Amino acid sequence: MAVITRVILPEEDGATVRHILRAKLHFSSHAVSRLAHGGACIFVNGEPVHTPRVLRAGDTLAVETADRRTAKTPIVPGNWPLPVVWEDAHLLIVNKPAGMTAHASNLLPDTPTVAGALAWSRGTDFLFHPVNRLDKGTTGLMAVAKSGYVHDLLRRSLHSEHFRREYRAVCLGCPQPERGTVDAPIGRDETSLVARRVRSDGSPAVSHYEVLARGDGLSLLALRPETGRTHQLRVHMASLGCPLAGDWLYGREDPDLIARPALHACRVALAHPVTGERVEVSAPLPEDMERLLRERFPAGTEA
Repeated sequence: MAVITRVILPEEDGATVRHILRAKLHFSSHAVSRLAHGGACIFVNGEPVHTPRVLRAGDTLAVETADRRTAKTPIVPGNWPLPVVWEDAHLLIVNKPAGMTAHASNLLPDTPTVAGALAWSRGTDFLFHPVNRLDKGTTGLMAVAKSGYVHDLLRRSLHSEHFRREYRAVCLGCPQPERGTVDAPIGRDETSLVARRVRSDGSPAVSHYEVLARGDGLSLLALRPETGRTHQLRVHMASLGCPLAGDWLYGREDPDLIARPALHACRVALAHPVTGERVEVSAPLPEDMERLLRERFPAGTEA
């Protein structure tokens, strides 16, 4: 069980447990309330205490961060491959394959899920806290917190210098200029249950792109989102007239080229919310995108 510890400093003498949890350990008010009513999960010098407890300099405060609740909707385990590429007591990073969603959906009830794969390997009491979600067709790195506390901290850092993501994509054509920024708000497309589009009254959305290589009517891109709107990178590239290869929703379906949108989350760099450690993880291109590079790009092209 993951535990957060802190030795109380001289200048914190006289502070309550609640104050230290909120001001120094950055628990949300909801999380503090959950801890206060969750049984023995807060300790001072090994003794279980409540949040009004007054602390003294030199005291050791320990907080168990594991969730003491069950999932709202039962998760159905599934024996689906899901490589874990980095892990510690507080979070893990998986390399999601194509065709897998984060959670089960009424629209796609039989689809493999990250939640189900982790329930299979970790047990059904493992509560799933996805930090950065990936579309069903998108492959690559996805961070999963092991507690609501760590999830909350990571979500606050998402889209900041403390949590950066980079993607590789193959698009139709080549955007001009070959390096730039798309700053275009995104909202729902009223003509579709799932599609989004650029619209003036949408939510702010910013993506940076750079062309890495060109070949046979396609371009290999590095993409770096500043925000996290649904389908953001797909919508932004389509708005430039260069939809992702295989993107049936925003471009054209072409299973002979690739059977899904050619998008891969290749790198995650984050500041660990508990230890402060810099965590950087990379994932190579999946086989279908590698095949595109071999077949349609000049020899020697690398992602």
